Amino acid sequence: MRGHISAQVVCTAIREDIVSGALEPGRRLVEDILAARYGVSRVPVREALRTLQSEGFVTTRHHAGACVAEPTAQEAADLLDLRALLEPLGAARAAARRTEAHLKVLRGLVRLGRERTRHAHPADLPQLDGWFHETLAQAAGSSSLTALLTQLRRKIEWMYVMETPPRSSQAWDDHGAVLDAVARGDADRARALMAAHVERSSPGYRLRHPATPAVRQTKRPVNTERVRS
Repeated sequence: MRGHISAQVVCTAIREDIVSGALEPGRRLVEDILAARYGVSRVPVREALRTLQSEGFVTTRHHAGACVAEPTAQEAADLLDLRALLEPLGAARAAARRTEAHLKVLRGLVRLGRERTRHAHPADLPQLDGWFHETLAQAAGSSSLTALLTQLRRKIEWMYVMETPPRSSQAWDDHGAVLDAVARGDADRARALMAAHVERSSPGYRLRHPATPAVRQTKRPVNTERVRS
């Protein structure tokens, strides 16, 4: 059973536990312990740790081995600057390369987002927002750009909490406007609208822990059944 679980699945599981705070910043990542935690052998764990180190979630310390990274406040701030550069680029590429399938999903997400906002269901909005941006990144038609945007969003989620803006309807109006530009194939307008959206939303980000700007410390149980599936 252990040999059938790929390094990619293990990498996803470890990354999710880092982002959620189940594996807190600075924690040692011992291969044997992780293998037992996820019900796998050490080989996929070792490969997963190498991938996570290349992504910046894991670091290697002298005499300690692999550990969860402890990003500085400056590194966290740099992520928001990168978002301001890459999200508009992704929207512009999506306007040129999106498919009808992408548009269908994006329209459904905007409709749901506006509906949840109108009926005061804020708990659903972060997930819907994430799906909108991830679908838009996929619509960019570039595996490299999509991977960069996806990794960037994961790291921002790791380091920041997004405070609910006083007018969340504005965010979904922004999404709707970007979608209209993407549907029309207007790359310049899609880029400009996304840049304005990112600028408006940036003040809502707060570091999860100002003293150690990485993740919240709340533990949660690991769903090993999900990992094995």
